[in-house]
Amino acid sequence: MDLALIWAGILAFAVGMYVILDGFDLGVGILFPFASADEKDVMINTIAPVWDGNETWLVLGGGGLFAVFPLAYAIIMPALYMPLIIMLLALVFRGVAFEFRFKTKRGRFVWDWSFFAGSLVAALMQGLMLGAVLQGIKVDGRAYAGGWFDWLTPFSIFCAFALAVGYVALGSTWLILKTSGPLQDWQYRVARISVFLLLACIGFVSVYLPWAFESIQLRWFSFPNTIVFILLPIFAAYTAWRLLKALTLRSERLPYFATIALFILSGIGFGISIFPYMVPQSVTIWQAAAPDDSLLFLLVGSAVLIPMILAYTAYSYWVFRGKMDKANLYHADHV
Repeated sequence: MDLALIWAGILAFAVGMYVILDGFDLGVGILFPFASADEKDVMINTIAPVWDGNETWLVLGGGGLFAVFPLAYAIIMPALYMPLIIMLLALVFRGVAFEFRFKTKRGRFVWDWSFFAGSLVAALMQGLMLGAVLQGIKVDGRAYAGGWFDWLTPFSIFCAFALAVGYVALGSTWLILKTSGPLQDWQYRVARISVFLLLACIGFVSVYLPWAFESIQLRWFSFPNTIVFILLPIFAAYTAWRLLKALTLRSERLPYFATIALFILSGIGFGISIFPYMVPQSVTIWQAAAPDDSLLFLLVGSAVLIPMILAYTAYSYWVFRGKMDKANLYHADHV
């Protein structure tokens, strides 16, 4: 077994699960200031039973990188210290705001804006880190060789905007699925705008990356990757068409799952763009991996842990399925 490759797939799965699951509740947070007081209660209650469980995948991805690919961890972390720390502080601040807004009425507006700020900053920092990884990290030998602000470039700023827009699209389509009435009507309008912006961002990145980075161009236009390069835009165009049509027909379920499909297709494109590197253009998956004995030991543990996480995640979504309205809030003012 190629244990390093298996673990690269597991970490990619964990990061993908985080982006999909925590993405929609970050999107809900970004939309928060534009809602009425009653709408805010409904919006936050659609994510109350699941939001902290969604972040389990972030812990799995970060901890897995440290344990399984220690060299990549030692290089990537110094390159991204500032946005990473800011993101973690934003997530902590957001979690505190999430709980505290239910404990007060007079100061609720403070925690509402804190919840929005934490969600927005976390989304932007994740986008900045994504852009920094895509554009490459300077490495000298086995150590990071770049500067303190190498992660801050026009391209990484664009990626931050694009990911925030994507999270808004996920959040709005989630609210379409979970709400009704005027709040749902508003989210249909938000979803159309955010989906159009997301598609424009995906199109720009798809053209810019092969043009700006020769290594990505060679990877995309070499066989058999060319087959995927041809198929991915076709699948993405079909998914986008179904998504926009579903919003026009006011479908409730399809927009959310079609938006997830767009994220998955984008993730596949990201994976092909950097494969086989763990640190793009510098350190491959196999160079960064821990010894096989360690990989095998951790794989046995993950074979137990990951199904458990999937099981309780699925169960929590099943228990709290259905529409959310003012009459059946998960959190109440007296909690």
